[in-house]
Amino acid sequence: MKLADKSAVSTVPSLTGPASPPVRGRRYSKRTLRQNVPLYIMFLPIILYFIVFKYYPMSGLAIAFKNYRFVDGIWGSQWNGWDNFKLIFNNDQISGIIWNTLRLSGLNILVGFPMPIVLAVLVNEVRKTWFKRSLQTMVFLPHFLNWIIVGGIVLTIFSQSTGTVNRLMDALFGTTYPFLYEPFSWISVFLATTVWKETGWGMIIYLAALSSIDQNLYEAAGMDGAGKWQQIWRITLPGIMPTVIIMLILRIGQLMEVGFDQVYMLQNNTVAEVAEVISTFMYKIGIQQAHFSLATAMGLFESLVGLALVVSANFLARRFGQGLW
Repeated sequence: MKLADKSAVSTVPSLTGPASPPVRGRRYSKRTLRQNVPLYIMFLPIILYFIVFKYYPMSGLAIAFKNYRFVDGIWGSQWNGWDNFKLIFNNDQISGIIWNTLRLSGLNILVGFPMPIVLAVLVNEVRKTWFKRSLQTMVFLPHFLNWIIVGGIVLTIFSQSTGTVNRLMDALFGTTYPFLYEPFSWISVFLATTVWKETGWGMIIYLAALSSIDQNLYEAAGMDGAGKWQQIWRITLPGIMPTVIIMLILRIGQLMEVGFDQVYMLQNNTVAEVAEVISTFMYKIGIQQAHFSLATAMGLFESLVGLALVVSANFLARRFGQGLW
């Protein structure tokens, strides 16, 4: 019995000995660090880019709380606290400008966000490779056009005096329509140009997400008698839903931002009541009128609202297990 007890005791591992796994873990970390040094060196320019061009310029936000003057510089200018914000929000035009921004951005999301998803699903169902590639190229090319060029195309097509559409209407019906000078038609043209230019870019993102779906799921669904629409509804859309949620959160974060180039190229004084947005307002008071403090205060307000929208959208998405972080 004593020998058995000694042998049983000898098989119990010692709890006071040296802990070898942490040592191996430290050695493994150092070895991994040495192996990844080239990757860190390649990543260094990206870090420097964000520090120099993204984070360092944030110090200029102090202009929003100063009476900025070129002569005194940012830090030499006099502090005025919240006066710039009070001056902006006591302006009668600001409420209309914010409403125009929200309306155009909201319509962009409502109309423009589903279009890349629908187009990607339809293109994914095309079986002719040459036709599929040609269609992708045709839809994707407008993304590379500058808004200056797009604005010129819009003016060429919808101008009341020399536009192609109005010339055709004049020849057929003897009348023309001011597409770019009526609020409703201006908004329609604005949304149409956004969809035409940006749908191809979003389609590429969703096609990449579609390529990650297991094709065996479609075969199994087909064997079970599921039709094409049932496969799209039960397999395709759930498969790309994480990507859809991420893109939607990012778009909601841009709800207070409307592309300056697009609006500035299409707007005119006749439709200023619906076409004046935050970005064009900041350009006019900041660059044209040299009120840099007011423009910075407006930009800071826009950024803070965008941050709050992103956090709120991500919070709601996390409730359904689809959060960005």
